[in-house]
Amino acid sequence: MKILTKLKAKVKILKSQVHILRIAYSDKRTPLIAKLLIGLTVGYLLSPIDLIPDLIPILGLLDDLIIVPILISISIKLIPEIVLSDAKKELKTNPEKIKKNNWFFAILIIIFWICIIYVAFKIYEKQSGKH
Repeated sequence: MKILTKLKAKVKILKSQVHILRIAYSDKRTPLIAKLLIGLTVGYLLSPIDLIPDLIPILGLLDDLIIVPILISISIKLIPEIVLSDAKKELKTNPEKIKKNNWFFAILIIIFWICIIYVAFKIYEKQSGKH
């Protein structure tokens, strides 16, 4: 269990990088691929639906301990160093900026789940023979 505790501590540190990702997302110098991955990462973190439900013992922690840190790490690697540096400075000087961006990511998550539900409904409709 000591390993799990250490791993959780590392994940907590990595998750703190999400605020930097959110600031870098709005920077015009951030490449599109990085923005897409940042959107996916932050959306997944804020989403109430996990890929692996937390109710499943041990497996439920996998997304928090493996998937999320991998997404965060890759996102950070895709951001130019100058943008990352500026985002860190911005977070230190203006921590209120994070709260202002919450609505944007909330809307992205809502749109994503509406699309998923729509596609699932269309597939169900098609399979049941209704048009």
